[in-house]
Amino acid sequence: MIEVIYILCLRQLKHYWRSRARLIGSLGQPLLFLVAFGFGFGPMYSRASGGGNYITFLAPGIVTMGILFTAVFSGLEVIWDRQFGFLKETMVAPISRAEIMIGKTLGGATIAIIQGLIVLSLTYVIGFRIPSLSSLVLGLIFMFLIAIFFTGFGLTIASKMKDMQGFQMILNFLIMPIFFLSGALFPLTNLPPVIYFISRIDPLTYGVDGLRGAITGMSTFGTFSDLIVIGVLSALICAIGAVLFSKIEA
Repeated sequence: MIEVIYILCLRQLKHYWRSRARLIGSLGQPLLFLVAFGFGFGPMYSRASGGGNYITFLAPGIVTMGILFTAVFSGLEVIWDRQFGFLKETMVAPISRAEIMIGKTLGGATIAIIQGLIVLSLTYVIGFRIPSLSSLVLGLIFMFLIAIFFTGFGLTIASKMKDMQGFQMILNFLIMPIFFLSGALFPLTNLPPVIYFISRIDPLTYGVDGLRGAITGMSTFGTFSDLIVIGVLSALICAIGAVLFSKIEA
């Protein structure tokens, strides 16, 4: 099982590394948000919070953004493999489909974490700093769980679809609200009740809040609570994905 998971994971990493244009292009949006929002809304945030640093608040949200988009679109690999026949070859191999799902999830999550680390490095250029090594380690745990959840989420949706364009349309419809309502760009305090309720049922909210609490010390719900919620959700989506993936038709 370990060998199968390793091979599938390595295949996705090689494919991603060869797509240098995809690597560079996927950094464009987080970098734009970081610079435009960080310096554009920084003065307003500082006045509203009594002198707070908006870059410090924003950086964890932008790191999460880099992980989110890379992780969830890893589901395209399944549709791509189905269209070109590789998925059929994988399915007839003497391994369980759960192992295939785990391998693809770990591969996509690894790529997403690499993307998140690159974005995190870019935040250092504009002045963001992590206070301690222990904060970084805890932050990496949250990054891993966010990557696992949204890779599993993308693969779960992809397992029920055969059209690449339809997959992208559905994800664009879902992912932008998930990101914008997660508190990545603005505090969750003093929101209208409806928006606050939607934010509370948004899975990414707990990833963003947990990562922010881990590497900046600012948390709305508590870092430990965030860790439990995102951990349970990650396990749940992987279980659902494994069930759906076991019924996939190549």
